[in-house]
Amino acid sequence: MRADRRTIGAAKRRPASNARAERAVEPLAEQAYREIEEDIVTLRLRPGTVLSEQLLADRFKLGRTPVREALQRLANEGLVIILPRKGVLVSDINPRQQLLVLEVRRELERLLGRASAERATAAQKTNFLKIAQGMEHAANNNNDIAFMRLDRELNHMMIGAAHNDYAARSMRLLSGLSRRFWYMHYRKAADLPLCARLHAEQSRAIANGDAMLAATATDKLMDYVESFTRATVSV
Repeated sequence: MRADRRTIGAAKRRPASNARAERAVEPLAEQAYREIEEDIVTLRLRPGTVLSEQLLADRFKLGRTPVREALQRLANEGLVIILPRKGVLVSDINPRQQLLVLEVRRELERLLGRASAERATAAQKTNFLKIAQGMEHAANNNNDIAFMRLDRELNHMMIGAAHNDYAARSMRLLSGLSRRFWYMHYRKAADLPLCARLHAEQSRAIANGDAMLAATATDKLMDYVESFTRATVSV
């Protein structure tokens, strides 16, 4: 892979938000992971960017140890490549490989959606409903960052509510790659409000405890994501 030798110093800083304050109670490694993962997924850190543990630690006001742990996790998920004695690079994006990701993700997401509807607690169902409402709001306002954060939260909620560790481990390897691919191409080939509403349908079906409807809503969502991906490949 050819690095373009950009550094994280060129990445645009996000505006301050309440989200960072809310994350202060998280373990530092989890906070580092969330911060760096979002910057990679939303292309503040673009493919080929050279990452430095120290610069990342300074950027997010964290120690190098949680940053190192976060980078190891991101490497396992395919978002960065760790080159021994050379550094860490943000990985490239390959549209054709994304179709292979979708083959697996379709089956996993359907399983997680159905299982979440069957096994979610009352409190979790309330949160799924809040996510559905948030997705509708993001659709109405065409808010890409709100959509991306809600999408990550929805994935996390489904993983937790489904109570299937094997599916959870697999889904964690795919979600970041999928969201980054979406963010890179959605302005040219996607309908963000439609996609947000499809996520809202899925989340609402889970909140209602309707496993069949959750599976159907998941299929509709994945049909759309696949059509978007194929349109991107053909561009």
